[in-house]
Amino acid sequence: MVDSGYLGLFATALLAATLIPVSSEVVLGALAGAEGFNIWLLILVATTGNTLGSVINWLLGRYCLHWRNRRWFPFKGETLDRATDRFNKYGAWSMLFAWVPIVGDPLTFAAGVLGMKFRLFVILVGIGKATRYIAVAFLAQQLT
Repeated sequence: MVDSGYLGLFATALLAATLIPVSSEVVLGALAGAEGFNIWLLILVATTGNTLGSVINWLLGRYCLHWRNRRWFPFKGETLDRATDRFNKYGAWSMLFAWVPIVGDPLTFAAGVLGMKFRLFVILVGIGKATRYIAVAFLAQQLT
């Protein structure tokens, strides 16, 4: 993935925000430790891709809930119920934790289902994801 550079990082980050099991942190770490990459551009690319992936989840929640009982639907009923409970308990601020593995994807879906304002959603999700990627990138740079 290092050979794919910024585009590979964007694709990995986007997919990582969906249910596809990929690790954008590993790719970001590898690129941050490699020669020839701007760390701030890496963080921007990863944050943009990962936030866009969460937007896809929000859109699915907003417009595709009527398919939730289908076998192929990405979120099971109990997972969606837990995410909805968390969202209802902590409100919009829970989107700062949309980056958390296992919980984050259903949480962003629940935000769409519950009609969270899109602009606020993008801002909070972007802040949370950027913070995580800044930490990952600088830690990786220190370790290499």
